[in-house]
Amino acid sequence: MTYFLGIDASTTATKALLMHAGGEVLGVASPEYTYETPQPLWTEQRPDLWWQATVAGIRQVLTRTQVDPADVQGVGLTGQMHGLVLLDAEGEVLRPAILWNDQRTGAQCDEIRRRLGKERLIQLTGNDALTGFTAPKILWVREHEPEVYAQAAHILLPKDYVRYRLTGQFATDKAGAAGTLLFDVKARDWSPEVLDALDIPAHWLPPTHEGPQVTGHISVEAAEATGLKAGTPVVGGGGDQAAQAVGVGAVEPGIVALTLGTSGVVFASTGQPFIEPQGRLHAFCHAVPGRWHLMGVMLSAAGSLRWYRDTLAAGVDFDALLTPVADVPPGSEGLLFLPYLTGERTPHPDPLARGAFVGLTVRHTQAHLTRAVLEGVAFGLRDSFELIKSVGLAEIRQVRISGGGARSALWRQILADVLDVELVTVNTAEGAAYGVALLAATGADIYPDVDSACAATIRLTGSIPPGPASVAYGEVYPLYRDLYPALRPSFNAVARVAM
Repeated sequence: MTYFLGIDASTTATKALLMHAGGEVLGVASPEYTYETPQPLWTEQRPDLWWQATVAGIRQVLTRTQVDPADVQGVGLTGQMHGLVLLDAEGEVLRPAILWNDQRTGAQCDEIRRRLGKERLIQLTGNDALTGFTAPKILWVREHEPEVYAQAAHILLPKDYVRYRLTGQFATDKAGAAGTLLFDVKARDWSPEVLDALDIPAHWLPPTHEGPQVTGHISVEAAEATGLKAGTPVVGGGGDQAAQAVGVGAVEPGIVALTLGTSGVVFASTGQPFIEPQGRLHAFCHAVPGRWHLMGVMLSAAGSLRWYRDTLAAGVDFDALLTPVADVPPGSEGLLFLPYLTGERTPHPDPLARGAFVGLTVRHTQAHLTRAVLEGVAFGLRDSFELIKSVGLAEIRQVRISGGGARSALWRQILADVLDVELVTVNTAEGAAYGVALLAATGADIYPDVDSACAATIRLTGSIPPGPASVAYGEVYPLYRDLYPALRPSFNAVARVAM
């Protein structure tokens, strides 16, 4: 028998997934951990937590499935993107990792734009300088912790620290590297121009590899720790969203992945590097060799509904909360919700954006407020679809939806109506970890390419076509789009008061 292991080192847990070569998931383990916020806007995590959870997860899943480690023929890695792990020349961690959602680097983003020019930066990297990316974090450490910076010899992403502990090799994948703001997305490698402009030594960065490409093998030390067989290949894998896309089969142009989790992601695969001129969409390399993707991210998608439930309907079950919503007409009788509860990234890269209900009257009930939250998230996701169409990716043949929020049939229908597109569900539910297990199977030549791996394992399980409400939402959406520009001055003023 032949099996493959997918490892997903996320912000709160590391998932270990064991998959049969034919695509069947045999077992999953997800040891959890915490992160730290030592100052306002800061988010940090100790890299040893990822390693401890990786070891525990692998051992748990091997024990539960009773699979012989000798039958595990490959390992794929994914995890949170954009984080900064600094190691010294001996491979020791110099400081806690600065994570993707850390917001301390506003001044460093301005400095990056000044050094390269915003337009040139976007053309090279496919992205504007945002606080979440890796490059401004490096500049922050250089400026604020020079004693740490002076000892630095290696820069890794979180999942690549796990790779280092598994194999002893420094390596990364092209999809994850594209999220550092140090990568030339068209050339699919580190950008000498960006590195020179920011005075970052090129030799600190690891070699880059395609998703299915073997980057190293399980070391003797890692085998003793995890129970895996020494010499087992470890492939490049991918950043969490590229791996998620592989896990639902969004690997070819025209197939869009829509993830309705705490955050919301619209992921469109492309056969060439499209770049949104203002950097309002992320343009990254895909985990699939020779492909790229455009990505829109909203920070509070299903997270908006959870906040609403916990704050305004505490103790109410989600099903009970959503049941009355079906009786509220589309548009919530003039009530709109802006889902900017933690700032926003797409299409408004604004950490000071705020959430808001607009249009409240005495006629509105709790059911109206609930529906407005569902609709506001759908409108926010439509912003990303509209941007994707604007850069030339007009063909959207199919939208594959996943994530916790997608379990709601009502919310799926609202999304289909707001987006005016057919949504489909698939048989895989483990997302990124499943995607990198498929990449590992491809790297082991079980499948000739990633497209074949997805075609053999991923099946459509349901379809949600747009209904009559799409006409009404077409009239309401422009009203939603007008709200952010109108309220932005107030958001900035409120932020100053709150500081």
